[in-house]
Amino acid sequence: MGKMNKVIKGEVLKAHNDYRKKHGVPPLKLCKKLNRGAQLYAEELATTRVLKHSSESANGKCGENLAWASYDQSGKDVADRWYSEIKNYSFQNPGFSSGTGHFTAMVWKNTKKMGVGKASASDGSTFVVARYDPAGNVVNPGYYEENVLPPRK
Repeated sequence: MGKMNKVIKGEVLKAHNDYRKKHGVPPLKLCKKLNRGAQLYAEELATTRVLKHSSESANGKCGENLAWASYDQSGKDVADRWYSEIKNYSFQNPGFSSGTGHFTAMVWKNTKKMGVGKASASDGSTFVVARYDPAGNVVNPGYYEENVLPPRK
């Protein structure tokens, strides 16, 4: 279990930082505390098999992205799926929308650290949790313009 998680953390982090570079924002660093929280929550999701956000993220203590797949998903696969929401994001009309929340969390300029957890359910499906600090996606006007920058040509 430990080894798989080391691999996925590296994959998720690298994919985030490759995408962040495209948007001209600083790279994220992995944080032990966020990794721990993300891992515990991934294990909880794998037990309940209900994909819902944690109370920590609801309280604004951290940003959070979740992914479920019926198979053993790679970190790159998860990050690419989250990032693909860029096609629904309007840089002309910035702000929060449920269809672009994963994307905006990934490239949020002011986020510095992340944590990653992954767990498998008994049916072979997998849950991946990413946690972000400081939390992005603040639902206030002005924040999105400053933090979600268009990709550089």
